[in-house]
Amino acid sequence: MPLRRFLSFRDFDWWLLALVLALCAVSVVEVHSSTVHTRFSSFGSRQIFWVGAGVAGMFVFAKIDYHRVLDWTPWAYGGGLLALVAVLSPLGHKALGGRRWIKLGPMLVQPSEYVKLALILMVARYFANLGGRNVTWKEIFRAFALVGLPMLLVMKQPDLGTTLTYMPILVAGLFLGGMNLRQGLILFLTGAALVGGVWSSGKFLKPYQKARLTSFLNPQNDPRGSGYQVLQSKIAVGSGGIWGKGSEKGTQTQGYFLPIPYTDFIFAALSEEHGFVGAIFVLLLYFLILMRLIQNAQTAADLPGSLLIMGIVAVLTFQIAVNVGMVIGWMPVTGIPLPLLSYGGSSVLFTFLALGVAMNVRMRRFVN
Repeated sequence: MPLRRFLSFRDFDWWLLALVLALCAVSVVEVHSSTVHTRFSSFGSRQIFWVGAGVAGMFVFAKIDYHRVLDWTPWAYGGGLLALVAVLSPLGHKALGGRRWIKLGPMLVQPSEYVKLALILMVARYFANLGGRNVTWKEIFRAFALVGLPMLLVMKQPDLGTTLTYMPILVAGLFLGGMNLRQGLILFLTGAALVGGVWSSGKFLKPYQKARLTSFLNPQNDPRGSGYQVLQSKIAVGSGGIWGKGSEKGTQTQGYFLPIPYTDFIFAALSEEHGFVGAIFVLLLYFLILMRLIQNAQTAADLPGSLLIMGIVAVLTFQIAVNVGMVIGWMPVTGIPLPLLSYGGSSVLFTFLALGVAMNVRMRRFVN
């Protein structure tokens, strides 16, 4: 047993960790730069704390056999639902127009971030138990129920961005878990019809949420209102040029024109201060991280391991695509953070814990 434990750390993906830490180093520099002249000047040092806590959590999650973790998943899923219900109760902390956090001493915890990990585990467990065969409509509807319940609770907060990040988990599970092309096409058409119905009904989306989802198409129509964020973000990205203006020298970022540059729009702040070269460097890091994860999924010892890693890949890919697309005006403003780059304890911890699960699968690829 001690030898097996030693060998497992030999199979730890140190290259993946190096890529992740390089991205975190960029994050600390940019969070500090975008907040140094504001009342949030301590966020750079706080981000270092969250990265350190995340790395520790990643090593812990990497050591616990993921098969045992999958056995405990229903409890984690149930606890996540209870936490989301607690957020909507008087225990929830309200800020930025929503009730999304629970205050634990000096810290604000966002349960919806950790529910992402519980959903990845739950969906992987569900489809792994089906054995990878062609799934029936009844099994598909059960999968929708598993993901739909927490989605409804998060939508009530309201937090549209996090709600949307749950969908890639379901989609990845369905396609890798045995759904055929015909079923996928029917679900796509049904989903499109439902989205149209939800949009036109006015019961599920508030007017400001609709404005945020459509303002990116013509932001100049309301430059001081719903289009303000997109316009300022595009100005910041364009003004960076090839090499950027330099750290702490971005006029859009330092002049407070760019909204919340340390979270949702950190890629715009990065592009302004470090230019096209800095932006491409970060995107290259993301590409290498995702490719490394996919490689680990391909070499997993079993179906549950592959499903776990691809669920993580689906979430990270979705968040990266939507956030970067939002910053350059190609996607709606949804408040989805950029993984490991945006400031935020809950988001950083979720990503590291998810990476710990991926490491876990890799370390056991040769263990029977």
